[in-house]
Amino acid sequence: MSGTREWLVQWLKDAHAMEEQAETMLNGQLNRLESYPELSKRIRLHLDETKGHAARLGTCLERLGEDTSALKDAGGKLLAMAQSLSGVFAGDEVMKGSLASYTFEHMEIASYTILIATAESLGETEIARACEQNLREEEAMAEWLHNKLPATTEQFLARSASDSDNAKR
Repeated sequence: MSGTREWLVQWLKDAHAMEEQAETMLNGQLNRLESYPELSKRIRLHLDETKGHAARLGTCLERLGEDTSALKDAGGKLLAMAQSLSGVFAGDEVMKGSLASYTFEHMEIASYTILIATAESLGETEIARACEQNLREEEAMAEWLHNKLPATTEQFLARSASDSDNAKR
């Protein structure tokens, strides 16, 4: 595979699988996030955005006469389920989830930056616009998480001093 169009298709499929992974990961966090209502509310909002990201990527692939990769999507979901389950056993689940989410957002930001440059090089302005919209939402989530990490950490530490089970979720 050497053509720019082929790389764009492959990277769009990768990004779609990444969003499927994110959806599974966010759902897993929400199912156990009980003591952090502000974090829960923002994750719920981002979950809706994530579903929109995947839909936009599917439309981009259709525009190119392609489809998503069922194998990549399934692999991403499986990886997210394993990651989500591992948090159940951590005494600091909310902190591990915050760390994973912040890191994942930056991977998504890098992916969309690459997709935008590739789409623009091909003159695929609609695809570039869709990826720019996804990028803006990922950047907003990363910034929100970054700004809330100190407060989440303080809440966790205060709760863990008296009720470690309540603190972790």
